[in-house]
Amino acid sequence: MIFRPPTFLLLAAFPCLLLTACGGGSSGNNNNPPPPPPPATVGLDARPDNMTCVAPARATLGTIDVTNAFPNLPGLSAPTKVLVEPVANPRWFVLEKNGRVVTFDPDNAVSLTPFLDLTGTASTSANEGGLLGMTFHPDYPAVPEVFLSYTIEGSGGPRLHSIVTRFILDDVNSPGAGTVQQQIIEVDQFASNHNGGDIAFGPDGLLYFGLGDGGGGGDPNETAQDTTKLLGSMLRIDVIGTGADYAIPLGNRFFGNTKCGPTESNADDCPEIYAWGLRNPWRWSFDEPTGDLWAADVGQNAWEEVNLILADRNYGWDCREGAHDFESSGCSGPFEEPVSEYPHGSGNGSITGGFVYRGTSIPGLYGRYVFADYLSGRIWALQSDGMDGYTNEELINTSTGPSSFGIDQDGELYYTDINSGRIMQLIQTGGGTDQVPDLLSASGCVDPGNTALPYSGLVPYDINAPFWSDDAAKDRHIGIPNGTSISIDAEDDWAFPAGTVLVKNFRLNGRLIETRHLMRHPDGVWAGYTYEWNVAETEATRIRNGKISNISGQDWIFPDEAECLGCHTATAGVALGPETSQMNRDFTYPQTGRTHGQLETLDTISMFSSPLQGTPAMLPVLPDPMDTGAALGDRARAYLHTNCAQCHQPGGPTPVNVDLRFTTSIGNINACDVVPEEGGLGLTMARIIAPGDASRSVLVERMNRRDPVGMPPLGSSIVDADGVTLVTDWINGLANCN
Repeated sequence: MIFRPPTFLLLAAFPCLLLTACGGGSSGNNNNPPPPPPPATVGLDARPDNMTCVAPARATLGTIDVTNAFPNLPGLSAPTKVLVEPVANPRWFVLEKNGRVVTFDPDNAVSLTPFLDLTGTASTSANEGGLLGMTFHPDYPAVPEVFLSYTIEGSGGPRLHSIVTRFILDDVNSPGAGTVQQQIIEVDQFASNHNGGDIAFGPDGLLYFGLGDGGGGGDPNETAQDTTKLLGSMLRIDVIGTGADYAIPLGNRFFGNTKCGPTESNADDCPEIYAWGLRNPWRWSFDEPTGDLWAADVGQNAWEEVNLILADRNYGWDCREGAHDFESSGCSGPFEEPVSEYPHGSGNGSITGGFVYRGTSIPGLYGRYVFADYLSGRIWALQSDGMDGYTNEELINTSTGPSSFGIDQDGELYYTDINSGRIMQLIQTGGGTDQVPDLLSASGCVDPGNTALPYSGLVPYDINAPFWSDDAAKDRHIGIPNGTSISIDAEDDWAFPAGTVLVKNFRLNGRLIETRHLMRHPDGVWAGYTYEWNVAETEATRIRNGKISNISGQDWIFPDEAECLGCHTATAGVALGPETSQMNRDFTYPQTGRTHGQLETLDTISMFSSPLQGTPAMLPVLPDPMDTGAALGDRARAYLHTNCAQCHQPGGPTPVNVDLRFTTSIGNINACDVVPEEGGLGLTMARIIAPGDASRSVLVERMNRRDPVGMPPLGSSIVDADGVTLVTDWINGLANCN
């Protein structure tokens, strides 16, 4: 903080400041104008009157119903999966338990066309066996491959075998005799239930394969807690270009061990395992905007559960059923708790996992995970509370038997009714509101006479260590409702009142391209919204599902609304920039033209619920990472604090125990000279941070990439070269971890 002498000392030392001029004026001339008032002591004269930039209520659901989406389509035989071809003008694919894959044209759904036929091969004798899963190669149809998961009969040994096979199609429209089948993986099943069987490619381009515990009651073979067995786990394998085999991804926890299967007798932990402790993940899905893996795990006799599947986590079965103890033998934990659960009763008893809704026809459902119960036909949706918790709301009680969910190219939600052989669609039949406007001009957060200018009720601000935003220039504003205030906790994080809108504008080459609103709705829940500016900079339009546009020769990523909370984590307090150490700096206020300290200004105009705990000189300050006048280590740590610590801190949403907050000593960040749990990315003697050698540091390697293992994982298409250089120089200069 720059020292400023009090005004009376300035006047004593420079008495001419009291006059309009020195040497040429006359104190006896009564026609001279009066002297100007003393300079104001802070940047703003008063707190702005914020009448319009206030967060509205969240979107609400109307009446939800289901309808037969394709009433003229012939009935399907025990459909187990529905999915849409990843091409323009796609066909729909349906799996039938008996082994048939059929397609139809959704615009003329009057007939079914055979695609692949495994009848006689896929076992149908077991209640939960048969044709269970399908996915397309990530580069389909350029790479004409599809993958199927199904069970086959055992011979003289295990009751069933679960297998995944690759089909190399001779014709993607109508596969013929030239189609080649390659078996990828096989897992023995000792009973006729809990086979799981769903498969899908993740955003990392790897194949995920969900397996139940092998069947029986209460996991009699104790498979789910035994990582030397493949059953009761979510597997992750690399099948791109591997032929009739698979590779183990570098990031898998037990990478380097001998592959497991098909039997249960394995000497080491299985390198295929991504997560374990599952009973029967019958249906699960990736949420494309966030990459989150949502799984519904079928329970035993009392509880059904929904999980967010993270790497290296143990989901508890058979020590736990849902969030409840089941048995104690062989149970050591720690266990990952479900994000939601519901009890048996009222016909409930078998959960069917769905998708996060990303359509537009039901605004109040957007961003909510939808799932069902196969036995009762009830359909629910989870509602985030913005702080890593969820509430469960029943949407409708149907008379159907939901066996799988699917989404079309527009994000609308469907499911297969195994009882009637129909494909049903969720629809809204009435009510529902969405008060967040589609046009920025209607938000109340811009000047009514010029949408490109901020509303006068907002308080502008800046931060010491800016976030990397693909070289965009940014300006920031705070809007809190009149009569409310900001509180500051013991860790100097700021808590904003309900109704808050934090506004950030992005510019490339001086042109407005995007405005983001981070809102705390009246119910206290945070959510993010983004607007794309037109070329004339006269209006911006809300983008719900994200998009990528080429602007000024670079790919600019407009985030999906769900992605906002992927970075603005509840652990980090959601509002990331406004915290004491970031805001402890001078700022030139456009309203007055005065430059003054932000903390003192905000304190003086009553933005805080209680006075600052000390003068700004006594409060923490985060250095500017690009200020070469500051210490190299402080600059690098400030960069990591801003760009990484929102996820990498205790309680954060990552599977690694790394703490990159500025206030954590280098010896306690759990990264210095630490072997990376998520793989070394091919680096020799890899460490997360290798003191003195950035070339062996996974932290730098991830910063320097924009692929599925790059960091940050969201919202950036361009590597921050200056940031990489800064962190590289710091690591190369580290002598040790003290």
